[in-house]
Amino acid sequence: MSEKVMRRLAKPMLFTAAFIWGSSFFVMKDALDALPVQYLLAIRFTMGTVLLGLVCWKKWKTFTPDYLWRGAIIGGFLYAAYTIQTYGLALTTPSKNAFLTAVYCVLVPFLYWLLAGVRPDRYNVMAAVLCVAGVGLVSLEGDLHINLGDLLTLCCAIFYASHIVAVAKVSPKRDIYLLTVFQFAFAALYAWIGGLLFEQFPAAALSRAEVVLPLIYLGVMATAVALLFQNVGQVWSDPASASVILSLESVFGVGCSVVFAGDRVSVQMAFGFLLIFVAVVCSETKFSFLKKGKVS
Repeated sequence: MSEKVMRRLAKPMLFTAAFIWGSSFFVMKDALDALPVQYLLAIRFTMGTVLLGLVCWKKWKTFTPDYLWRGAIIGGFLYAAYTIQTYGLALTTPSKNAFLTAVYCVLVPFLYWLLAGVRPDRYNVMAAVLCVAGVGLVSLEGDLHINLGDLLTLCCAIFYASHIVAVAKVSPKRDIYLLTVFQFAFAALYAWIGGLLFEQFPAAALSRAEVVLPLIYLGVMATAVALLFQNVGQVWSDPASASVILSLESVFGVGCSVVFAGDRVSVQMAFGFLLIFVAVVCSETKFSFLKKGKVS
C-alpha cells in the first residue's frame, strides 16, 4: 500500500488495538472462571507465537542465535507481568484491573532513570503525583485498605514497565517482529512449565465452546492481531498521538466491563480513572499536542 493510505489507516489500527486490549479484560475474567491461570496464558501465548510466526515468515531469514537469549529475557518479564495481572484480575473487577495496569506508563521514566541515569522531567513527576492520587481513589476501600487483587495489579504494572525498558535494551539492531515471536514463545514456555508444575490440565473445560471462544479471542485478537496493529500503526503515526490512542485501552476496558460484565463504577472510582488517564497522557506526550495547538 502507498504511504498515504498507510497514514490514513494508522490511527484506526491503533484505536482497534486499544479496543481489543481493553475488551480482553472482561474476556479474561470469563475465561478465568473455567481455566487455571498458567494454562490460560500458555495457550494464549502459544497461539500468538504460531500466528505471528506465520505472519512474519519472511523475517526468519534474519534469525541469529542471540534472538534466543533476548527473547528469553523480555519473554520472562512479559510472562511475569501477565501472570501477576491475571491472578489480580481473579480478585478484583475488570475495570479496576484495566486502569491500575495503565500505571506502567508512568513508571517507565523512573525505572529508566535507575538503569540509565536519565532523570525524569517535570511532566514525569506531575504524572506520578496524578497517578498516585488516581490509584488511591480507585483502590482504597471504605476502610482505607487496598484489596489483594488491586495490589497484584499494581505489581504487574511494575513488571510491564520493566518489560518496556528491557525491550529498549535488547531490541536495537534486531527485527522487532521476529524478536516478538521469540518473546511470545518463551512466555508460552514459562507458562507451560508453571502449569505442569502447579496446576491440573483443564481437559474438560477445553471441550466447552464458552471456554474455547474466549481463548481464541485472547490468542488471535488480543495477542497476535493487536500487537501487529500496534506496531504498524506506530510506524505510520507520530509518537505523541499514538501513545494517547493506545492509552485509551484502560478507558475501553472500563467501558466494556460496565456494559458487558456488569461492573459498577462509583463517582470516586470514576474520578480516579480520570486522574490515571490524565497521568498517562502527561507522561507519554508531555501535553505536546497543546503546544502544537498554540503554535498553529
